Amino acid sequence: MTLGMLFGILAAMLLLSAFFSGSETALMALNRYRLRHLVKLKHKGALKAQRLLQRPDRLLSMILLGNIFVNTAAASVVTIIAIRLYPGHESAVLIADGILILVTLIFSEATPKTYAAVKPETIAFPSAWVYVPLLRLFYPVIEFVNIFVSLLLRLFQVDVKQHGLETLSKDELKVVIAEAEGIMPHRYQKMLMGILELESATVEDIMTPRNEIVGIDLELPLKDIINQIKTSPHTRLPVYKKSIDRIIGFLHLRKVLILINHEDFDKQTIINLLSKPVFIPDTTPVHSQMLAFKADKVRVGLVVDEYGDVHGLVTMDDLLQEIVGEIITYDTQVRVQNDGSHVVDANITVRELNRFMQWELPIEGPKTLNGLIIEFMETIPEAGTSIKLHGYPLEIIKRDDNSVKLVKFLTNN
Repeated sequence: MTLGMLFGILAAMLLLSAFFSGSETALMALNRYRLRHLVKLKHKGALKAQRLLQRPDRLLSMILLGNIFVNTAAASVVTIIAIRLYPGHESAVLIADGILILVTLIFSEATPKTYAAVKPETIAFPSAWVYVPLLRLFYPVIEFVNIFVSLLLRLFQVDVKQHGLETLSKDELKVVIAEAEGIMPHRYQKMLMGILELESATVEDIMTPRNEIVGIDLELPLKDIINQIKTSPHTRLPVYKKSIDRIIGFLHLRKVLILINHEDFDKQTIINLLSKPVFIPDTTPVHSQMLAFKADKVRVGLVVDEYGDVHGLVTMDDLLQEIVGEIITYDTQVRVQNDGSHVVDANITVRELNRFMQWELPIEGPKTLNGLIIEFMETIPEAGTSIKLHGYPLEIIKRDDNSVKLVKFLTNN
């Protein structure tokens, strides 16, 4: 063989080595979820790539078999070329092998693998057309190799036949959604994040606390009750006697406003219009309660603790707010100051504050900012007290006898 033929064979071996190296990286770097999408669209290259990736042991054995063959052949050709050019000089073979290692590293390893990692689909899909017939051609050799590979992997309790597309965890899916800012509007991102949070949220996390429940006390004079009905901003109100624990039912104001000016309007009229109260354990998951509200065709219920005492009130709007929280504004609870600090109503729930401020205050314990501060301090701090609450510096602005009312989060967070 002439030197020209030998150099031609060497160049071909280097190109084949680059193909095997680049295609290996490309096939392994494919986005499996995008691959699934392309398979659904009947993309021919994607179909073949998915077929190959179902048994990565066979694919890798084929790639390594090819790479080892071409690299060994390239080394042999270089040795022959060195002996032809410099007969009797043993150092020439060593120098030629050194040059081959450098050329292989640059042109057959680093460059194709880097390109494949950046643009995997460009290389992976055409390569899949090559590997499918190669796997059939070298099937006996590959299976023979894989017998020993499988035996060795079983020592590490790995079964390659059970390999499949792993599903994303909830936290991983959150990362995917967070990184999709350029693909979808920010409001949709927040909605998807809200849906993911439904699994961990309970009605206790989003309920209106007992001390903030607005209702009708039937023990009050009828004149006061009528005035409350006319001025109420709510559509449905709980009706009770003296205490919310003695609730009778819920009143839909649209029904009662029609009758409120009749001469025979009295408290019994109100009682006749009441719907049966719904009681919800405080540990009920938000997503379960949404389904329950839908099935029972109700929109409001009372949250009770393990002793049966009323703990708070939750509505369908509260549940939907966990998903479409952007339609609710917290301007009355969080006010931005000129210096960049935030004055916050301490009755705001920790979840709402985290959503509004994009913070990560703990939500496993107390449900409101007031409760979180009291748990952290183990006392009700005086006005003017400054603390660093889980990494967020704040100052107590106002308090009463049994709770913190107003706090100011400083600007450096």
